[in-house]
Amino acid sequence: MFYLFGFLRRKAQFQQQEYFKEKKDTGGPKPELVSDMEKNIKQIQDLMDSPNDLIVRRLSFRNKGLCLIYFDGLADKETINHYIIRTIQSELKEDNIDHYSTEKLLEKFENEIVAIPEVKITNTLDDVSLAILSGDTALMIDSEDKVLLIGTKGWESRSISEPVTEALVRGPRDGFTENIQTNIVHLRRRIKDPNLHFESFKVGRRSKKDLIISYVAGIVHPKIVKEIRRRVQSIDMDDVLESGYVEQWIEDDFLSPFPQIQNTERPDKVAAAILQGKVAIFLDGTPFVLLAPITFAETLQSPEDYYERWYIGSLIRGLRYLCAFIALFLPSLYVALVSFHPGMIPSKLAFSISSTRDGVPFPSLIEALFMEITMEILREAGIRLPKPIGQTVGIVGGLVIGEAAVSAGIVSPIMVIVVAVTAIATFAIPFYSFAITIRMLRFFFLIVAGFFGFYGIILAYIMINIHMANLKSVGVPYTTPFAPTFYSDWKDLVFRAPLTFFRKRPHYLEPEDESRMKKEEGQ
Repeated sequence: MFYLFGFLRRKAQFQQQEYFKEKKDTGGPKPELVSDMEKNIKQIQDLMDSPNDLIVRRLSFRNKGLCLIYFDGLADKETINHYIIRTIQSELKEDNIDHYSTEKLLEKFENEIVAIPEVKITNTLDDVSLAILSGDTALMIDSEDKVLLIGTKGWESRSISEPVTEALVRGPRDGFTENIQTNIVHLRRRIKDPNLHFESFKVGRRSKKDLIISYVAGIVHPKIVKEIRRRVQSIDMDDVLESGYVEQWIEDDFLSPFPQIQNTERPDKVAAAILQGKVAIFLDGTPFVLLAPITFAETLQSPEDYYERWYIGSLIRGLRYLCAFIALFLPSLYVALVSFHPGMIPSKLAFSISSTRDGVPFPSLIEALFMEITMEILREAGIRLPKPIGQTVGIVGGLVIGEAAVSAGIVSPIMVIVVAVTAIATFAIPFYSFAITIRMLRFFFLIVAGFFGFYGIILAYIMINIHMANLKSVGVPYTTPFAPTFYSDWKDLVFRAPLTFFRKRPHYLEPEDESRMKKEEGQ
């Protein structure tokens, strides 16, 4: 098994090296437009198979021909009618356009007539088709081999609402949406710094979705930006449906169960991460923004830790570490104690456990696996069902099945308590992807505990720690600041120090500007 995992890991590293190489454009010349407007229209219609929602709006004036091409539903009709068509018609009544050459006429449309700031001239068919599919409008003039692209994006989108996956008691209520421009505005509102940079990319051979990486120049280390840029440019697939595709493509080790890139719906969390020296990755069509690099300690942190006073945030964060320990080890510890080490249990508790297990036909391992699998089924069913029904199924199903299993003598009452406490502890982990990792590893520890007792748990724990010590997130060690050790970063680890103690940014990110506060005289 170890040889198999070693082979897969080496293969994965080789594939990542191949994928992360800079891609070069080896394609041929892009098809260009011709000076015949009708032929250009025919080329666009043939390229898109003449869909019904492709609108071709022709305008006729004197001896010139002009047309607008856009997609119904992607472009804003009000913008087209008021700021393009009406503006053109009113301008044509006043000016004698025959005095202008075709080239000057196109420039006049760009600089004087069209009352929209986003305009661009192009002469390639690929640029025109991509712009139209993105919601823009193409303006063509007869006897002209160039086209004016006008920004008229205006499709329906979801309104701003509170994040569903990261609810807080205290903190901002706005969350990201599926519109990438709205998400960028969220970030600009919070970081009014001219050094806040946005780099745009197109991902997906066919979908050509907008992907933007954001960082603050002068804070983030250039090697982190360079590495993320290189990995994003290596994405090579037909469509990138969600940011999870990007996360899986650019992560360091796809065989690892631990998440190496964080996703969030909260703009305040993204702003705080960028100001620490991280990079955010926005993808059009999803409200989840990626943050990289991350460490193990950050998977148990929440923005609310900083909105409350330091001792409240420290206690809540310490409670999360306790919950993570319970969610990972409690069932396996119970199985190991009952099956292999009953002498370590206090006498009264041992007698109580023995009496509750009297008549149970299965060993503790089978009993625990049965209850854990049942709990996972109920959890998954509750997520997939409509929200009112899902909550009912999760609560009622757990109560009914647990009570029925105890009454039938299949499981012991204390096993139901152990599984219930474990499930509740899992809900306290704020990062959903890491909570799933804990749920997966819980079965691993449960099985080794059922076969080897405490020795199996200790060996499995050592294996997990070795794996985490070798794991990286965009080149940053996953276990930092534990290993490698940065004591200066321990102020914001298991317990949170007062905000006045955070004078420097995390050392493990190697920020160019380490200071987070104004230096006092003499320092």
